[in-house]
Amino acid sequence: MKNIFEAPFVQEMMRTTANMYRLGWDERNGGNISYMLDEKEVGEYLDLTKVIRTIPLGFQAQSLVGKIFIVTGTGKYFKNVEYDPETNLGIIRIAKDATTAELLWGYKDGGKFTSELPAHLMTHMTRLRKDPDHRVVMHCHPTNTLAMNQVIELDDRTFTRALWKTCTECIVVFPDGIGVLPWMVCGTNEIGEATAEKMEDYRLVIWGMHGIYGSGKDMDETFGLIETVEKAAQLYLLAAGLPRVNTIRDEELVAVAERFEVDYRKDFINA
Repeated sequence: MKNIFEAPFVQEMMRTTANMYRLGWDERNGGNISYMLDEKEVGEYLDLTKVIRTIPLGFQAQSLVGKIFIVTGTGKYFKNVEYDPETNLGIIRIAKDATTAELLWGYKDGGKFTSELPAHLMTHMTRLRKDPDHRVVMHCHPTNTLAMNQVIELDDRTFTRALWKTCTECIVVFPDGIGVLPWMVCGTNEIGEATAEKMEDYRLVIWGMHGIYGSGKDMDETFGLIETVEKAAQLYLLAAGLPRVNTIRDEELVAVAERFEVDYRKDFINA
């Protein structure tokens, strides 16, 4: 077997969590990542017949049976992942009963996956129906995005348009817009179900007064979506309260979307 600590997917989780912590997106034990892995690749590093223990999921993930994920642990600090990945990360497989996770590696202190794993798995199920190349769900608490929640209506169209009209690249990076949920109790199946429903139409979902959920085909795409939202939110807040002299007009949004041949939300453009 190859050294699991040198596996590309472990290294990528180590780099990404460290970067997110450095950016201030994941204070303390805030935030979580789940990354669906290729069984053949994982088999080069782990004996897939050896299950360390089983952990209840708290809901039924029928369409994910047999799928393998590397997931950040509950109560774990992102800043510690790069120094002790085997304690702060775990590799799990969804068992045949669809309600249990089989631990294949990690959580060596007896811990388990993030409490928001049900929300992640619900999003994985939705996004895989929309895009078979989907692999990553990322949740974090970006500072400016959260601050923007305080001063703008928590509505899909309103929030999306505010960002689109702040920074030219936004309609190119997330032409499908952003879904927005009101404040809800986190770590529950209810918020997971609401997020998954929004993910039918969006790859990004704001959790009102809490954070953001991003999904994508790989770590770069998912990180980049959130990074772009956060940069635009920062620009929006820097200009808030000042006389608005310039903005990107709707016809200009259409022009850039057509130039880059992206399928944007037509109902978010004023006719």
